[in-house]
Amino acid sequence: MKTTADWVSASFLCCSGANLVVATAVLPPRYGKLETPAVKLFDILAILITFSALFSYLNHRFLRFPRSIGLMVIAIVLSLLVTMLGGLGLEIDDATRSLVASIDFNRALMGGMLSFLLFAGALHVNLADLSANKWTIGLLASAGVVASALVVGILSWWIFQAVSFPLPFLYCLLFGALISPTDPVAVLSILKSAGVPRSLQAKISGESLFNDGVGVVVFSVLLEIAIQDSPVEFEDALGLLAREAFGGVLLGLATGYVAYRMLKSVDSYQVEVMVTLALVTGGYSLAMNLHTSGPICVVVSGLMIGNRGRRVAMSQITREHLDNFWELVDEILNGVLFILIGLEVLILSFTTRHLFLALLIIPVVIGARFVTVGLPVTLMRFFRDFSPGAVRIITWGGLRGGISVALALSLPAGPERALILPLTYCVVVFSIVVQGLSIGWLVRRTQPKGIEN
Repeated sequence: MKTTADWVSASFLCCSGANLVVATAVLPPRYGKLETPAVKLFDILAILITFSALFSYLNHRFLRFPRSIGLMVIAIVLSLLVTMLGGLGLEIDDATRSLVASIDFNRALMGGMLSFLLFAGALHVNLADLSANKWTIGLLASAGVVASALVVGILSWWIFQAVSFPLPFLYCLLFGALISPTDPVAVLSILKSAGVPRSLQAKISGESLFNDGVGVVVFSVLLEIAIQDSPVEFEDALGLLAREAFGGVLLGLATGYVAYRMLKSVDSYQVEVMVTLALVTGGYSLAMNLHTSGPICVVVSGLMIGNRGRRVAMSQITREHLDNFWELVDEILNGVLFILIGLEVLILSFTTRHLFLALLIIPVVIGARFVTVGLPVTLMRFFRDFSPGAVRIITWGGLRGGISVALALSLPAGPERALILPLTYCVVVFSIVVQGLSIGWLVRRTQPKGIEN
């Protein structure tokens, strides 16, 4: 039987290989032909993994924050410290900024890391819990995201006009679309330690697994409208939305079923782990090339393998090895992701006006979520029971994360991007740090002891 060290090594090699193709296309050689992009990539991976280990140690030893929050906080503090040292004339500032700028955050996350993180999260979500809350999750992940994007877009447009910092209405809607989805990576990693009741965990985690796919689709449709010279017909936009969302579901079911049949026909945990790796990388890549939603595809296939596949197609030994492997992949990539989010502050341009606008926008984003969560939950109370304080917990537990930052980074260069990017970053940092650290307190305050639903 393999040791934990073997699994750590395998996970690291898997994650490094998965992102090698992505980063190789992005990173230039440092010394011409003497050093290849792959060598440069190894240097960056070495730094990020080392930071992840060091920051994890510091957080566990001193801060005692949830791991994801602790890593990001330490990375932000390090970024601010580097900036201060740069102001004193030390060259470490330019060297660090150059390193962070060489990493294409959008392509690294959306083109590689996200598929592994989503699959690892979906693998441990109970399908029975999702089914029991399917109407709540379905409404929040679809109509809720669209409604929130619309509310945030309209209110932010009004605020920008009021403070004489105008932003085209379509770009306000784009901002609403990228900031409305909750991030499954942030949500799943923080809910584990927040003490949220099981039923509410199912609602929040289930919504986050699906609404990021819906949010990405809505964002893609709006972005296509924004960058095209000719207007896009409503039917075309609706068709694109349907193809991305429903196509992702169908492809996830198809690839998940093929993998399930393969797992059922063998009893070798080495082969079965490789099958799941192929399912993640191949399914996500195929979805992106077929112009369907890769995130939705991976989530659907992960739910299939994590539930029916786990019960019917795997031996106990395979389940143990598969769980250990994907848990380590999840932990390693989570650490790298939240460190990258913290280091992004080095290459973003912040002004006092941006911070002032962020103070106005953050309540708008939270208020829009409160409304778009509260209305459907209030209506559904006629048909089913909800825990005390459910609206407040679901609202406050809907954290934003790396996906929002990645989408903001994908906007075309221009004054719109220069405004949306720092605002997005401020909302994400507030969401992860303030909401993430206080969700446990909110649960303890609103949930009577012994309440589990």
